[in-house]
Amino acid sequence: MAPVKVFGPAMSTNVARVLVCLEEVGAEYEVVNIDFQAMEHKSPEHLARNPFGQIPAFQDGDIVLFESRAIAKYVLRKYSKSAGVDLLREGDLKEAAMVDVWTEVEAHTYNPALSPVVYECLIYPAMRGVPTNQKVVEESLEKLKKVLDVYEARLSKHDYLAGDFLSFADLNHFPYTHYFMGTPHASLFDAYPHVKAWWERLAARPSVKKISANMPLKF
Repeated sequence: MAPVKVFGPAMSTNVARVLVCLEEVGAEYEVVNIDFQAMEHKSPEHLARNPFGQIPAFQDGDIVLFESRAIAKYVLRKYSKSAGVDLLREGDLKEAAMVDVWTEVEAHTYNPALSPVVYECLIYPAMRGVPTNQKVVEESLEKLKKVLDVYEARLSKHDYLAGDFLSFADLNHFPYTHYFMGTPHASLFDAYPHVKAWWERLAARPSVKKISANMPLKF
């Protein structure tokens, strides 16, 4: 069987979300780089895969998908049984619901608070040559502190977000948190010992180590 293809730079957060799930289930895959400077993401070939001209796109035979969380769920549903990995917990209604809850929290609460710090401190200065907007950073950090208060309470009761088991909800946090740790504000996590311990458990996973090796903290 031909390996699945993931279209996009391996250092991209959204590409990394898919790749870490592929690693967790031990699936064969090929990363096909998309050159943003050459505007390959707006090429007819890529728009046929992702009509919004974004990354990643994904191909498995005649199945073509876009949107990283949807792709990752497809990967987990296809390979989990054969890999003996259960990151969606779909056999248990309550556990699956908790995975969904914290997956939504990551997308709509955690990521909007944390990602602006990554963009302002790492991505915009390196990619666009613009200085960090400290006002945006400070406002985002205040939002993030409130989010981390909730996470600290949750993780003081459970090892992982959905319960005492690793799930897709946890892995979703990996890409942006990895880059956040390369900003001057990484020490914020020190004030939340249960959150910090949770992150250290995630960061120590072989899948995360492998994918993060292609995600430099200095551009």
